Amino acid sequence: MRRFFYASSKTKDTPYPPLSTVAIGASIELTDSIVHHWCRVLRANIGDEGVLFDGFGGEYHVQLRSISKKHATVAVLAHSTDERTAPILSQIGLVMSRGERMDYAIQKSTELGVTAIQLLTSHHGEVNLKPAQVEKKLAHWQQVAIAACEQCGLNRPPLILTPMSITDWLTQPSRSAPHLAVSPLVAELSQDHYYQALQQPADLRLQLSVPAAGQPAMPEALLPVLRQAAPYIELLIGPEGGLSDEECKRAANADFAPWQIGARVLRTETAPVVALATLHALTL
Repeated sequence: MRRFFYASSKTKDTPYPPLSTVAIGASIELTDSIVHHWCRVLRANIGDEGVLFDGFGGEYHVQLRSISKKHATVAVLAHSTDERTAPILSQIGLVMSRGERMDYAIQKSTELGVTAIQLLTSHHGEVNLKPAQVEKKLAHWQQVAIAACEQCGLNRPPLILTPMSITDWLTQPSRSAPHLAVSPLVAELSQDHYYQALQQPADLRLQLSVPAAGQPAMPEALLPVLRQAAPYIELLIGPEGGLSDEECKRAANADFAPWQIGARVLRTETAPVVALATLHALTL
């Protein structure tokens, strides 16, 4: 069945309530984006069934009950508690790259269960967004993550966090901000208890590094941390040109241990995929 992200809102002026507040058997109105995709692009018909998820937990089996020119309603048939989240809570500090490479990194990281991606700028980075560009690009990258969730079955989309400089990210205190800076599309969702764990200090911080002589391939602390019940790991991934010497020093001072995966230099869009897949393999 087709899966769709239902961007719920808790305000009284919206017809899109959190799915957890809807009784089984009740009807709800679909959001404009779902109406367009399911009813217009995919040409769904009354009686067709699908799955909705809003990120607040589980997924909902629904059936189309009415379709008009601009609106559609579904009946909620059942609720499943399946989450399919990764056993590791993870945040990637990812220096932004251009075009399809950035989309690829976000898409594949989502498929591998990343919890959040902090967008970063750096000395050797390719992308420095102007203030007027931030909202549009953030919304685009958040939508890339949501589309990947719809495809792979993940019911809690990763949060794409507003860009900041790598220096600010490395020098800020533990995540004590009152809220996570995200696209309006997931602003309410970011307040859910599941994502609030991102405000806590990580159990381990790792910097994906290029092969270096005398450097251990794997930090000694990695395997013990992965044996914890629900470890939280932060990854730092630099741009194509790598981090500057000063940025590497700041990362080390912020307790990011170098992690060298194999003898080859990975591209910036490949590194998140390899790192997350390796972490999952090591937990088996």
